[in-house]
Amino acid sequence: MPTFSAPDGTVLSYRTAGGEGGAPLVCLPGGPMRASAYLGDLGGLAAHRRLVLLDLRGTGGSAVPEDRATYRVDRQVPDVEALRVHLGLDRMDLLAHSAAGDLALGYAAAHPGRVRSLTLVTARGRVLGVEFTPDHRREAASLRAGEPWYPAAANAFEKVLAGTATDADWDAVAPLFYGRWDAAAQAHSAADVEQSNEEAGERYAAAGAFDPSAARAAISALTAPVLLYAGELDGGPRPRVAAAMAAMIPGARLVVQPGGGHFPWLDDPAHFTRTVAAFLDEAEPA
Repeated sequence: MPTFSAPDGTVLSYRTAGGEGGAPLVCLPGGPMRASAYLGDLGGLAAHRRLVLLDLRGTGGSAVPEDRATYRVDRQVPDVEALRVHLGLDRMDLLAHSAAGDLALGYAAAHPGRVRSLTLVTARGRVLGVEFTPDHRREAASLRAGEPWYPAAANAFEKVLAGTATDADWDAVAPLFYGRWDAAAQAHSAADVEQSNEEAGERYAAAGAFDPSAARAAISALTAPVLLYAGELDGGPRPRVAAAMAAMIPGARLVVQPGGGHFPWLDDPAHFTRTVAAFLDEAEPA
């Protein structure tokens, strides 16, 4: 896997997928702090753009930093900038999933002139002061009441919210994150633990990571096109919460995937790739 050095000397890696057509699409994984392998080829998006999928520090092929406090999301913004420089890009198309929405928005606030387009896929927005509440999660879960696995998932979900969940409970709630609990989703979910850095995930949103008022002021000057892609069945964010995030970003557009969960490229690859590829094509200079 190709590597480069972060400003603090930590060696970071990334993988690529797809051909050479168009500008690279730099992809930031969520989790938080899950190796980029779970993104796969983003439902076939690699057929439209060359994907550059970063392993955040301490995940996948990237080294564990000497200072574990640098797992905090705002302290990883320089890593994204170092990748841009390493790739030789004046501006970059940036895609972020889930918790990486905080990283991408933090990067856009710090380096607005370096972002050519921003795609936020079922993304968090704590950097803007947007939180996903337990009620949001319950609302999304209730949409799955007709599923055969729902009673066990609903019971386990309350234990997760109470902080008393066992490993078995976490397994039971997994279907809530997918629009279709099929073999592909089950395999994808089963890889979560081995792909994730639990310590890093706990430090990701540590105290001091977010300054929402400053970030909102900085993002208000962003001129790059922004797409927020939400799933109809997702609890983080619910579509209306994604709409609230979009309202904070000049010119941002929102697309809600019917039947989509938290990993929408698995639920309906055609809808996902068609929508995101069209957005990227619009953003690319002629």
